[in-house]
Amino acid sequence: MTLRKTLLTGWFSFLHGEVTAGDVLALRRVQRLLDARGLAHDTAWSPGFRAGGPGLDALVPHDYARLVFVCGPLHGPQVADLHERFPHCVRVAVGVSVIDPADPAVRGFHRVIARDRAGGTPRVDLAAAAPRGTALPVAGVVLTHGQGEYGTRRRHAAVADELTGWLGRQDCGRVELDTRLAAGDWRLCGTSAQFESLVGRLDVVVTDRLHGLVLALRAGVPALAVDPVAGGAKVTAQARACDWPALLTADGLCGRELDRWWRWCLGPGRPAARAARDALSARGDAEDVRLASELADVLG
Repeated sequence: MTLRKTLLTGWFSFLHGEVTAGDVLALRRVQRLLDARGLAHDTAWSPGFRAGGPGLDALVPHDYARLVFVCGPLHGPQVADLHERFPHCVRVAVGVSVIDPADPAVRGFHRVIARDRAGGTPRVDLAAAAPRGTALPVAGVVLTHGQGEYGTRRRHAAVADELTGWLGRQDCGRVELDTRLAAGDWRLCGTSAQFESLVGRLDVVVTDRLHGLVLALRAGVPALAVDPVAGGAKVTAQARACDWPALLTADGLCGRELDRWWRWCLGPGRPAARAARDALSARGDAEDVRLASELADVLG
């Protein structure tokens, strides 16, 4: 019986490798090409990334007639070991970088279709023209682990654990943000305008910080806010002041309620946030008059 199945591998297949977005997109492109030719195939996944596999260790090598290695640098013992484990297969590497042509990892392939190699003409990476997925919401995550002034009422660690665990299960892009500004740290914004520019490009903000809530609404972006202080404190007070409904308490935090307000933020919450932005701007103009009068009483 002639074997016809193809095994797709890459650095995403190794326990001590890594899985990158570019690797997976390159893999999808190769999968699409094989599907178009009616070629049956399996993909070997690292058990550290996808526990359900199939993993390399669980596969029967003689179930496959061909092995394709997709993307990444072609070097090292893990790649070379594929030639030992699948000696009967026709082995092809595609979309790879060849650093040392004499490396056993390279020489073991029957054909290498490189994206770059010394002296060769580079090819565009496979990920560039991979099938496009559905656009997903982008969530900014603004959390605090401080606020020791609340003493025994602090629930910050429990709130952060619940929120981040829940966020990890959402199908969205996640961007960790910090409202702190710094002049010499590239990881932090240096001006408030820089931070506002980030927030304005988000679809939703998930936060347990007062300014995470306020700056999201200022930008017309829905905020899913959680008050990390038992009994409620400044986040609750600010949500009330802004007439913003998407607020959970530390004591009432659970996945079901987070799911409910997540759906609301990505649906009716979008126009509600824009309306809140406009209302806050109009209220600010009126409040400036009152605030100026109050300050004048003190400052003269």
